[in-house]
Amino acid sequence: MRSLVWFRGKDLRVADHAPLLEAAASGEVIPLFVLDPFFFAPERARKLPHRMQFLLESLGQLQAELARLGSRLLIVPGRSVDVVPRLAHQWRVDRVLAYRWSEPFGRERDRRVVEALDREGIAFRLFEGETLLPPGSVQTGQGGMFRVFTPFARACAARLGPQVPLAAPAALPPLPAGVVTQDVPPPSLEALGLSPNARIQPGGEQQARIRLAAFLEDRLDRYHQDRDRMDRPGTSRLSADVKFGTLSIRQVWQAVSAHGGPGAAPFLNELLWREFSHHLLWTWPDLLERPFRPAFAGFPWREDPAAWEAWREGRTGYPVVDAAARQLLGEGFVHNRARMVAASFLAKHLLVDWRLGEAHYLAWLTDGDWAQNNAGWQWSAGCGCDAQPWFRMFNPVSQGLKFDPDGAYVKRWVPELEGCPAAFIHEPWKVPREQRRRFHYPEPIVDHAFARARFLAAAKAHLAR
Repeated sequence: MRSLVWFRGKDLRVADHAPLLEAAASGEVIPLFVLDPFFFAPERARKLPHRMQFLLESLGQLQAELARLGSRLLIVPGRSVDVVPRLAHQWRVDRVLAYRWSEPFGRERDRRVVEALDREGIAFRLFEGETLLPPGSVQTGQGGMFRVFTPFARACAARLGPQVPLAAPAALPPLPAGVVTQDVPPPSLEALGLSPNARIQPGGEQQARIRLAAFLEDRLDRYHQDRDRMDRPGTSRLSADVKFGTLSIRQVWQAVSAHGGPGAAPFLNELLWREFSHHLLWTWPDLLERPFRPAFAGFPWREDPAAWEAWREGRTGYPVVDAAARQLLGEGFVHNRARMVAASFLAKHLLVDWRLGEAHYLAWLTDGDWAQNNAGWQWSAGCGCDAQPWFRMFNPVSQGLKFDPDGAYVKRWVPELEGCPAAFIHEPWKVPREQRRRFHYPEPIVDHAFARARFLAAAKAHLAR
């Protein structure tokens, strides 16, 4: 049996990699990665700078690890729908093995590849593994998808048995004789027109394991207390690893479950939120284009380029909102609490279409994931699923006082507020005017009470229709 193992960017590891192990157990193995211009054309790659840096580092480590095991990762440029069928035919493979993607464009890609391989009589097998349970398999008693998270989580828990990750292969066979192609090395950031960013966390399977071990040892036991604190390193920082598959979701679930402790259950619940978002997108692929709640279609969002630019660049006059904006651009990550505050502010304080923020975050986040990003933005805007009431608005001042009480998070990303008295760090406009001149920070772009009244009036009028 000759198997082509198609690595596709969400599975950049050798441990707990079912297609790779299946191929190795059955005979000859050809590892392949396609540099599809959908992502790797320089004009496209430059729009995803942080994700591209993490991906290329992870790809380089995967290449080195496969070589250490005795094989070789073939990296070939071109459109996946053309390259995979062509090489499968040229190399006379019996089958192509890969992990399934849940996004609609990934499903369409696979449909076209299946059609092309069928014409050649070559099997294409997709493995589950992007999620803990196959997308669409967790259903209500009536046979549909859950629309609320809590019963979905209960249904998942009832079905999830012990998660036992697969070991990495001890060795792999060399490439079969006669397998030749014009493969290339991984592109450099410079070749794509990008500059390295030292603040982006390093990619690759080895670094992912280090991060997981550090989280288990240092932060998991306090996760339930620290996860919302923007001023503390209380989160796992594993989101990019799960996004790119340098760790499998099963590896993370098993490790946290085995560790236990007071922080384990809240963290596993967050993994089920991730699960929920992927099952939602699988069931309703058009969620990337429309609000989950149909009543929000045609919502009267404001055209306000100046407000949009102030929010995007971190010049709104609200310290937590501005810190989130600058953290995103600076290191490709935003603390989850700050993400929610910033997203709510754009949609509800400024009445700017949440889809602009969704696209902006997806472009700059290292862990940018279509399903999770969309679900989070829709939830924050009030048009998503679950029990987030549309009339709820995060107050950026009270959120800062509660989850960044000393202003450490704000001062890290808004250094001009270093001279602001601690008592006013989240309300710098209350500092006497003569003192305020020292730290050159803008006045609030909008008054909170006014913004709340404006959003509620607009939403009530729209939903009444």
